Amino acid sequence: MAKRDYYEVLGINKNASQDKIKKAFRTMAKKYHPDLNANNKDAAEKFKEVNEAYEVLSDQNKKARYDQFGHAGVDPSYSAGSSGGAGGFGGFGGFGDFGVDLGDIFGSMFGGFGGFGSSARTRNPNAPKKGQNIEVTIGLTFLEAALGAKKTIKFTRTESCSACSGSGCASGSKPVKCPECGGVGAVNVTQRTPFGMVSTTKTCPKCHGSGSLINNPCKICSGSGVRQKSVSLDVNCPAGIDDKQIFVIKGQGNAGYKGGPNGDVEVLVRVTKHEIFSRDGYDVYCEVPVTFTQLALGDNIVVPTIDGKVQYSIAEGTQPGTTFRLKGRGIPFTSGRGRGDEYIRVNIEVPRGLNSKQKEKLREFADSLQDGKNYTKRKSFFEKLKNEFSI
Repeated sequence: MAKRDYYEVLGINKNASQDKIKKAFRTMAKKYHPDLNANNKDAAEKFKEVNEAYEVLSDQNKKARYDQFGHAGVDPSYSAGSSGGAGGFGGFGGFGDFGVDLGDIFGSMFGGFGGFGSSARTRNPNAPKKGQNIEVTIGLTFLEAALGAKKTIKFTRTESCSACSGSGCASGSKPVKCPECGGVGAVNVTQRTPFGMVSTTKTCPKCHGSGSLINNPCKICSGSGVRQKSVSLDVNCPAGIDDKQIFVIKGQGNAGYKGGPNGDVEVLVRVTKHEIFSRDGYDVYCEVPVTFTQLALGDNIVVPTIDGKVQYSIAEGTQPGTTFRLKGRGIPFTSGRGRGDEYIRVNIEVPRGLNSKQKEKLREFADSLQDGKNYTKRKSFFEKLKNEFSI
């Protein structure tokens, strides 16, 4: 029987990207996997067919030859009447020839069994690894966050033991290869599952995945290779940072493993509220109380900004609630280029505790005003009421 088209096998078209090819393979391989289709010869054959198709289409060179010459381009011995086959089918282990990490594909399907692929076997337990990051919280005032500030943070981190230079061994000794796993850091375990007996790879219980044992541990660090140390570090909080944001200090975290780089310190910022200012992004907002006379006649008022006080000229007849924009007076951008704006909202503060003479003066002043000329909004409002409700 002639082989089916590889694109047809995976259910994709010839223009499919490598990501789509891999996704299609995952779907089809799960569908026809022998453990989910016990005693189903048809599923087993399709599983081989799916693997063969992926082995070709996932390789750019083979895919190019297949697109040009068909099956003959990747299998010179192929003829239209041959049955073909992926070869090497014999349980899970036989699929290594396809270069496919079945642990990656079926790991989520089989949960903690995780031993299908070669990833656990090929992982180097003694490879350098980056140290863990450390999280620190710091409190800033509104202005410190807006303009930047220098602060001191305190935390505890692991550092390489100076007595053994991080090896964990006492002077004159070295780690030895773990006899349980042969230095691999993992051992093969056969487990009974709902799908039958499954051979999986587990972390070596004797060396805990390190691949080596320390028979003569360092007395200072007890064989761990690291020591805990309290650290006091001066940091520059970037201008423009906001509440609940994080900035990172590279290389100041926990010590790396086997010569790997240190981790980082992630600083979480908490900003206290300001009595006058508030912010939205990089813009600052402030409400300034003014008198009726200042709005009616116009005035030069003092306006607070995060950089200090500035003067602003209010035009005659300015209405309460009017908002003015002070360009470039807001929060500096964390990128270091430019800054936001400040928005000033003016509101009348109504005077209290007037004496009789002041009240009389106000009544005389109010009587001298004309609705049509001096209170245009008031006149318009009542005219609308009259038209709507026949008042």
